[in-house]
Amino acid sequence: MQKSSPRALMILGPTASGKTAVSLALSRVLDMEIISVDSALVYRGMDIGTAKPDAAERALVPHHLIDIVDIEQSYSAADFRADAARLIDEIASRGKLPVIVGGTMLYAKALREGIDELPSTTPEVRQEVARRGALLGWPAMHEELSRIDADAAARLNPNDSQRISRALEVYAMTGRTLSSFQRGAKTPDPSIVTAAFLPADRARLHADIGTRFESMLQKGFLDEVRGLMARAGFSPELASMRAVGYRQAIDYLTGKTDFERFLEAGKAATRQLAKRQITWLRSMPQVHVIDPYAHAPEEICSELVHLWQEACSQE
Repeated sequence: MQKSSPRALMILGPTASGKTAVSLALSRVLDMEIISVDSALVYRGMDIGTAKPDAAERALVPHHLIDIVDIEQSYSAADFRADAARLIDEIASRGKLPVIVGGTMLYAKALREGIDELPSTTPEVRQEVARRGALLGWPAMHEELSRIDADAAARLNPNDSQRISRALEVYAMTGRTLSSFQRGAKTPDPSIVTAAFLPADRARLHADIGTRFESMLQKGFLDEVRGLMARAGFSPELASMRAVGYRQAIDYLTGKTDFERFLEAGKAATRQLAKRQITWLRSMPQVHVIDPYAHAPEEICSELVHLWQEACSQE
C-alpha cells in the first residue's frame, strides 16, 4: 500500500500548556497557516474566556476556524472535520503548511481517525433527558448510563451533562448503546503528523491555569459574559455556554454563587478540562510527545520543524 504524504502538522495539548506561544514561534520559521482545533474559539464574542488569539497575534499568521458562528448556533466534530479537510487542501494549494493547533480532542480524533455516523435525535427526546438530568442530577444520570453502556460511562466525567445526555439520547432513540456505534477500529491518518504537549509538572500546569483565569478576569471576562447574556437569543443551556468558565460565570452573575466560589469553580473546571485532555492525549496512537515545560518555545519549535522534516523525508 502506498504511504500517504504528510499534509499537515497538528499540535495538541491541554489548556494553558503554551500551544499559542509555540505556534507563533513556529510561524517565524515556516510559511504556514493555522487551523484552530478548539470548540470554543469558533464562537463570535467569546474572546477573553477562551484565550482567543488577539488581533496582533492573528496578524502574524493567518488563523482559520475562529469566529465563524454565533453563540446561538451549533458546531459539531463532523462540521470541524469537513471544514478542516477543506482548509488543509486550500492552504496546501497556496504553497503553505497547514498547522492545526488546539485542545479539543474529539475534533482532533475526528480529523485523524474519521467519525462515526450517529443517529439524530428528536427535540422531544433531548428535552426529556434534560428534564430528568435537572431533576435527578447528572451524577445520577451517569449511574444510569453505567448500567446501559458501561464503556461510554467509563470515559465520561459524572458531571459531563452534554456527553451523558447524548449517550442516553442515542439509547432512547435506537435501543442501542453509543459504544456500539463506535466499535470500529480506526487507524490515524498518517498524513497528519501529530505532536502532543504533555506537561510532566502537573503542579506548574495547575498554577498556570489559576494565573490565566485570574488574568482573564482582569481583562474583563465578566463583562464579556454580561454582554453575551444580554443577547436576544441567549440561554444558559446553549452548547456554547458549556465552555469552561462561562457556565461558572453565569452562575455568579445570576446570583447562584458568590465571587470566591465562582473563582474556585472556574479554576477547578479548567483543571478538570486539562486532566481530560491529557487522558485523551495519552490514549492517542502515533503521536510525538513533547514536554512543553522542558524547553523554551523556540526550542520546541525546532523540535517540531525536525519532526515535520523527518516525516517528509520518509514518504
